[in-house]
Amino acid sequence: MENSGTRELGIEKELWKAADKLRSNMDAAEYKHVVLGLIFLKYISDTFNEIHTMLESEKQKDGLTDPEDRDEYISRNVFWVPPEARWDYLQKNAKQPTIGRMIDDAMEVIERDNPSLKGVLPTNYSRPALDKQRLGELIDLIGGITLGTDEARSRDLLGRVYEYFIGQFADAEGKKGGQFYTPKSIVQLLVEMIEPYRGRVYDPCCGSGGMFVQSEKFIQAHQGRLDDIHIFGQESNQTTWKLCKMNLAIRNIDSDEVKWGDSFLSDFHKDLKADFILANPPFNDSDWKGDLLREDVRWKYGIPPEGNANFAWVQHFIHHLAPTGIAGFVLANGSMSSNTSNEGEIRKNIIEADLVDCMVALPPQLFFNTGIPACLWFVTRDKKNNKFRDRRGEILFIDARNMGTMIDRRHRILTDEDIRKISETYHAWRGEKEGYQDIKGFCRSVKLEEVRQQNWVLTPGRYVGTEDREEDMEEFNEKMKRLTSELSEQFKKSRELEEEIRKNLERIGFG
Repeated sequence: MENSGTRELGIEKELWKAADKLRSNMDAAEYKHVVLGLIFLKYISDTFNEIHTMLESEKQKDGLTDPEDRDEYISRNVFWVPPEARWDYLQKNAKQPTIGRMIDDAMEVIERDNPSLKGVLPTNYSRPALDKQRLGELIDLIGGITLGTDEARSRDLLGRVYEYFIGQFADAEGKKGGQFYTPKSIVQLLVEMIEPYRGRVYDPCCGSGGMFVQSEKFIQAHQGRLDDIHIFGQESNQTTWKLCKMNLAIRNIDSDEVKWGDSFLSDFHKDLKADFILANPPFNDSDWKGDLLREDVRWKYGIPPEGNANFAWVQHFIHHLAPTGIAGFVLANGSMSSNTSNEGEIRKNIIEADLVDCMVALPPQLFFNTGIPACLWFVTRDKKNNKFRDRRGEILFIDARNMGTMIDRRHRILTDEDIRKISETYHAWRGEKEGYQDIKGFCRSVKLEEVRQQNWVLTPGRYVGTEDREEDMEEFNEKMKRLTSELSEQFKKSRELEEEIRKNLERIGFG
């Protein structure tokens, strides 16, 4: 079976190698916007040109069609690209010293003529620090691939290139990269677990929009209707928000409700009750301005500590859930067991409200930006939910720490098979299909009473046990006797050796 995570990536991989060579000494965080902005420009220009060519052909037949009529493109849900912003014009001038200014002008007129892109496209290509020769070479490189034609769209060529580049930039940026990118296999797992087929999908820390993209892909893969879901999002970093808007625009995903701003301090979706929440908030964020929100209505289960936003995020998600909604999100492992600064009390209250549906411990090295061990939480307001079986008073624990495949020395991915095993276990447990059973070392359905006995700790390893063969007590006692005897013998020999050394020292006058 071909694996989406390990297959040879072909054109996107080769394009990345070439583009990365042109980066020279430029910081990855800065170069990211240079490259992704140009790829976006090439895509909308290719899409425009395809319609332009078709309209030219129609004009020759009827003499009435105007290929330069903006409405012809708007009616087809295609961005209007003015002549001075079209790729062939820019590529002809790629070697000019003024090419940076030309690209800035192109971005500005595209934003002017396409309101949905207002304030989104990167500019500042004319800045002196950006080597114009390398910029021209980059334009030639990107000009060599066709991104916006029907054939390219059917192969999702642009989507693949964009996703691959976003992932590579996250890797190149290291720690900061995680602010805008969640590894694809984790997003796939979250989406497969909660199955966002129909309704409102919300991500209040949406980064570059990966959760939304995978939700749409999930629906397409299951022959659903894309217009059955509506996305709502927020991103506090403006440049990352722009990246998200472009990422969604190239896939024709409506991003009107994806806003720029801090979800805690300026919640743009205050009244939203989402059917699905997918999120990867910053781990252990100590700078979330919690001191300004002590009396917030969202803290129903306890006031989160000012020095860690983990349980502020959890309560934000719960606050925005519809009565039958479900949230799947990534958090640092500490969230499952921490008892500091009121976190244990908040977790206890959430568990006692019977909101926690499933916990998944993830393997290490899945993230580009952090070595902090992570887990997945699945929270729902209605465990009696008539779509599935009545799961009140139960939590499913899955320990996936030994899963995944290393793709290089530093990075691991969850394979399609791993994702299927974890998600199907959850689906069987909640009653979508028959055949759920506890598997020692992997999964176990646990009653709330047992979680109470464990002081409301949610670490899966504490409940699922281990696959190792359990030794009987006789064998264990025998081993302990043998080890005790060996240690005693070694200690005796050590004392004898020490006495011998002392005597020898005395004999030569050092006693």
